[in-house]
Amino acid sequence: MNKLPLIAAAIAVLAVGGWYFSSQSDGTPGATSFTAEAQDTADANLSLVSEMTLGNPDADVTVIEYASFTCPHCATFHDAVFPQLKANYIDPGKINFIYREVYFDRFGLWAGITARCGGADRYFGIADMLYERQKEWAQGEPSEIAANLRKIGKTAGLTEEQLDTCFADAEKAKAMVATFEQNAAEDNIRSTPSFVIDGELMNNMNYDDFASILDERLGD
Repeated sequence: MNKLPLIAAAIAVLAVGGWYFSSQSDGTPGATSFTAEAQDTADANLSLVSEMTLGNPDADVTVIEYASFTCPHCATFHDAVFPQLKANYIDPGKINFIYREVYFDRFGLWAGITARCGGADRYFGIADMLYERQKEWAQGEPSEIAANLRKIGKTAGLTEEQLDTCFADAEKAKAMVATFEQNAAEDNIRSTPSFVIDGELMNNMNYDDFASILDERLGD
């Protein structure tokens, strides 16, 4: 289980070395100017960041997942537990499910930018790809990881122009970091994956334990 670093430290890590996402004249990834903004999110426009949700927004039970696209335990959860949770509780409208990104490093932030680049309609499909291919894309030098994420984005139907626009949006990225900072502090998130079920913080668990908690709260 990955331990969540202090928020200030996380933002500093995100800034180290730049983004490596903007395309230079030769088409290779290069650093952008995000470093300065990444160190101060006090003036971030949080309205730029949409909550990513599935299920029934009016359900009696709300589940919030905090996870990082670079977290192996999160990938395991999304492979072994989430499909059953989706089939049995989310799709039937029994619960309101909210997914919130955690950024341990700049690569997790880059992955979040990739997932959000397709908008709400494509977000969870791209998120699934990021977890399924985590061992493939999250390896190598920063420029290689950036290129790997671009491939995933294009596989999901995004154009080179769309990806360029998303990766160059420093204000949106700053807002994402600020949103992460605010949410993690409010819910006392210290590791991933973590879950907040109707306001109660819980650690990672298997499907049977998850279902038992949900059934109790749903009165099933």
